[in-house]
Amino acid sequence: MAENQTKKVSRFKRSGQGIARLYREIRVELKKVIWPSRTQLINNTSTVLIFCLIIGAIIWAADAGFGQISKVVFTK
Repeated sequence: MAENQTKKVSRFKRSGQGIARLYREIRVELKKVIWPSRTQLINNTSTVLIFCLIIGAIIWAADAGFGQISKVVFTK
């Protein structure tokens, strides 16, 4: 009779085991990551920043242009 009964595990113990398992899996996955070298990181970061500046300048110019057009169109 005692063999058929399962021991109840508290909710806190189960959640603690789940959290521990999560962190073990995170460590395993992080070991698989191929991290970029310092030069690759600098090159990629500078490329992104340059393109952000270019896109920002294009949007700024378009906004200024449309602002001037709207002044001409909507004034007497």
